[in-house]
Amino acid sequence: MALLPAVLNVIGILVLTHAVYSANEHSTLLALTTAPHASLLPSSSSTTSAILRSLIPHITLPLDITLETLIAVGLICVGLVLGSPALRPIEWARWAGQLEAESAEELAKGREEGEVLGNSFAALEHRNGFLDIRRKRKEFAEWVREGRDGVVGTVN
Repeated sequence: MALLPAVLNVIGILVLTHAVYSANEHSTLLALTTAPHASLLPSSSSTTSAILRSLIPHITLPLDITLETLIAVGLICVGLVLGSPALRPIEWARWAGQLEAESAEELAKGREEGEVLGNSFAALEHRNGFLDIRRKRKEFAEWVREGRDGVVGTVN
């Protein structure tokens, strides 16, 4: 099924390239044919003539080039959606359950195929040089439960 998205993307890129080339050619030809008419506008410094002069290079594309562009973008979008990997669930509990349910064989198979499986935050969870707050809280709670014999600040 990986062939269809690739084909759609290639066709979409080729059609989009042709649409961009056609739009460029159309705008160039239209600008060349309308440029001599700019001298026919009144030369007064009124805002109306300035607006009219600024509108002369304005180019509207023909319907076929516009449709070709929209079809090309649609083909590329469909190809990208079909070629994307399966989405992971949004809820953390379901995601964690799926991580625990995956066996080592599935993880090894996924790594061979280039698919990303497993805990995507594993690199962040095992960082060296950072303070582990949960471990420190646990140590402090154990220290409080054991008692504070000989600690500075206690009243004897």
